[in-house]
Amino acid sequence: MKQAFLVSDMSCGHCKARIEKALAAWGKASSVLVDLGAKLVEVESAAPAAEIVAVIDEAGYTALPA
Repeated sequence: MKQAFLVSDMSCGHCKARIEKALAAWGKASSVLVDLGAKLVEVESAAPAAEIVAVIDEAGYTALPA
């Protein structure tokens, strides 16, 4: 299931890479698409949204379901 999250404090390529790395290390996402300009992270995963938000939060960013 594709889920989207608004990450308003993501502001640069380093932020984008850090979120992508955290979600890859988590291992439960079959795909991750980060749109830096829209501050949007799309995750293909069967995991609950709260779990994905927690991974992004642990990476140092604030995520809200979009």
